[in-house]
Amino acid sequence: MRENGIGQSLPRSEDLRLLRGLGRYTDDIKLPGQATMVVLRSPHAHARIVAIEAGAARAAPGVLAVLTGADAAAEGFGTFSSRVTRKRPDGRPNVVPPYRVLALDRARLVGDCVAAVIAETLEQAKDAAELIEIEYEPLASVTATADAAKPGAPQLWDDIPSNIVFVHDQGDRAGVDAAFARAAHVARFDFTVSRVTAAPMEPRTALGAWDPADQRYTLYAGLQSPHQMRSELAERILKIPTHQLRVVAPDVGGGFGMKGSPFPELALVLWGARVVARPVKWVSERSEGFASDHHARDNVSTAELALDAGGKFQALRVTTTANLGAYLSISGVHCPTNNLGGLAGVYTTPHIHVHVTGVVSNTNPTSAYRGAGRPEATYALERVIDIAATQMGIDPAELRRRNLIPAAAMPYDTKFIFTYDSGDFAKNLELGLALGDWPGFEARRAAAAARGRLRGIGLANPIEIAGGPPDVPLEEGAEIRFDPGGGVTLLMGTHNHGQGHETTFRQIMVDVLGVPFDKVRLVCGDTDQVTHGKGTFGSRSMSAGGSALVRAAEKIIARGKRLAAHLLEAAEADIEFAEGRFAVAGTDKTIEITELAKASYRIAGLPRDFEVGLIEAAIVIPAGPTYPNGTHVCEVEIDPETGAVEIARYAVVDDVGVMINPLLVKGQIHGGVAQGLGQVLFEQVAYDPQSGQLLSGSFMDYAMPRADDLPSLAVASHEVPAKTNPLGVKGAGEAGTVGALPAAMNAILHALRPLGVTQLDMPATPERVWRAIQDARRMAAE
Repeated sequence: MRENGIGQSLPRSEDLRLLRGLGRYTDDIKLPGQATMVVLRSPHAHARIVAIEAGAARAAPGVLAVLTGADAAAEGFGTFSSRVTRKRPDGRPNVVPPYRVLALDRARLVGDCVAAVIAETLEQAKDAAELIEIEYEPLASVTATADAAKPGAPQLWDDIPSNIVFVHDQGDRAGVDAAFARAAHVARFDFTVSRVTAAPMEPRTALGAWDPADQRYTLYAGLQSPHQMRSELAERILKIPTHQLRVVAPDVGGGFGMKGSPFPELALVLWGARVVARPVKWVSERSEGFASDHHARDNVSTAELALDAGGKFQALRVTTTANLGAYLSISGVHCPTNNLGGLAGVYTTPHIHVHVTGVVSNTNPTSAYRGAGRPEATYALERVIDIAATQMGIDPAELRRRNLIPAAAMPYDTKFIFTYDSGDFAKNLELGLALGDWPGFEARRAAAAARGRLRGIGLANPIEIAGGPPDVPLEEGAEIRFDPGGGVTLLMGTHNHGQGHETTFRQIMVDVLGVPFDKVRLVCGDTDQVTHGKGTFGSRSMSAGGSALVRAAEKIIARGKRLAAHLLEAAEADIEFAEGRFAVAGTDKTIEITELAKASYRIAGLPRDFEVGLIEAAIVIPAGPTYPNGTHVCEVEIDPETGAVEIARYAVVDDVGVMINPLLVKGQIHGGVAQGLGQVLFEQVAYDPQSGQLLSGSFMDYAMPRADDLPSLAVASHEVPAKTNPLGVKGAGEAGTVGALPAAMNAILHALRPLGVTQLDMPATPERVWRAIQDARRMAAE
């Protein structure tokens, strides 16, 4: 193991600047003449926009421009795209309703963008926005997922009957039906996966500039995928060639999938900058973010598991209604339909079928959020397994053990979307049970009972896809530039927004090229500097970005051998490379790569046909996705008199393949588990069912987990290298969340079971738990 190389637990090098306040976020960027934008948003969940009178606002002090939907239509702007297409009930491709930069005819959610005011100062823009008079004709709204497609529900779009955007069937329906017909036991439960929001530390922010000389825009914004955002904004919205837009994503204070979506404000600051001939900045306020950020999850489902008399899984059936919001975000259809393979889990279930209905409602669009469909799939599977174990009188760990895919079966085709390249699920389970002290639980439960507390333990064996769809994983780019002084700059198409890329990509360079750690500089997030990139999402950076970096390094070595042969006066076939040094085989003639890089810029010493410099790039399509997996064991204690839930213990064994930096992997697992537990215990976006008003519009109403809500997490790793990329890595960023939802809810329901509580939906707030206890006691008394 090389010093500072792969496998070393190095602290994040970027922390040196971030913890000292030296980070550079979008709001830190101030351009000469910069103006401020405020967005006027609909106060109605559904309303016809009859008229907008903005004359007084335009005449207000400091106001530079007021923009409306009619103005945007006159500009000929386009609408945002939806990445995935599914089928309507009649078999035709689903309709993508127009998602405009400003609402034109109707507002379809509280917070819909209706007008934008650009002024010299924030205060002037806010004052002017209050002068805009809008005549609304309120319409009936629907916000609840289960109600959106009911007969008589208010219709959002004329060309989306019954608010049903798509229906999607996947799997072996006939096989599933036959297996259920002959099953010895069927476990079933109905459940809701609550709507949540990312609420990152840094709210959404955008700064737009227009250069009339070059006829070119520049956008500064905290984004996860700058190149994809450039294409979306240029080609779809502004209708300009891509080269006329530069996108710069500086430091990002949390993305979690939400900042991978295009939003109206990104286009508005660019348009506004051209209109007023000055840079324009917009910064979301926290309450504004709750009403305008894309949300996530929000599914209503039924899961059924068929088993034989010995507890072997025979079939799984899941039916889901997914709330897409008023408009389709770029990942709105993707999230409930593209990660369904997680329903197979780590088990040998022979038949699986799922039916998904996507509906629109008068709510924020839903999009990717840490897991993007994976936690929902794993939750359905791992909860119904626990229910089956209870009903059949089998220990939950033993029931899972009987159905695990053996390591010897790899690669394993689940016959339901995914084919796993690697994994040792049985080993994960045994390590997880030991780390979580499964055998010692009963003693801890007895001790809790003596204190008047209910104690429960929950288990989950999550597996997820990372790095892209299984059929065509998304490409990624990397470029390695040695400078005349021997330093190295990496230009990566991925984006670092908290994962530690500045550290991990340097560690890869130490291993593959032998370059000193402190000689490497990372550049990302600037479409003018980085040629190509898909970005950071879906736990893909190390597998996809790392693969591109390794390929670029191989090209550097090949190019370096040719120059080394010339400098060392040897045949190219005799040149070897190892540990950062080129050498003539069988001799002591060597040259370090940094010295060779310096020599590559000395024209006098180069072969006539050798291009100056040592620079190579690669754009790579990975051989396939990766499948991070593991075992989570959670223990909770509940106060039956108040309903308060305490996470008492939490243990994770994760297989994320080869760990470039074990310390950072552990940090990713910690963060993922924390976000998952936040949804389990506290977080829920709520709307008033009559008015459609957002009820959870601030941190007073939307509760987030704090440090004292979590125990010290026990995290261990079981490295089984992936076979689909040269580094053997698997995704790590979302693994914690995928396992946390079912493990924690299994523990909570296990604790409540002695009282007769058999079902509870997230979030398990004290009030909800207390009411469930009271209802169970009342039923028992009757």
